[in-house]
Amino acid sequence: MLAESERLKQPPAAEPSDRERIVRAVLDEVRPNLKRDGGDCELIEIDGNKVMVKLTGACVFCKLASATLEGIQARLIERLGEFVRLIPVAGAAKPRH
Repeated sequence: MLAESERLKQPPAAEPSDRERIVRAVLDEVRPNLKRDGGDCELIEIDGNKVMVKLTGACVFCKLASATLEGIQARLIERLGEFVRLIPVAGAAKPRH
């Protein structure tokens, strides 16, 4: 009975695995357009309502990157049914071999 009452207390929001699946699906939808222009967007982390991504390739220096991020954020909000903030993060430099 205790387990049942605790389950009822949980908010009706999507499970973290569902949220991640939706975020990845949205990024997969926009990826062909990004790659066509020589860029990409990688999911780094989901922390509450913050979705951190890393722009790569041509997207890093593109003047329209902020518009692209706004579009992705709007699509995420639509799909998740809740507000999320898409945050671009700079990645650590990869070691050269």
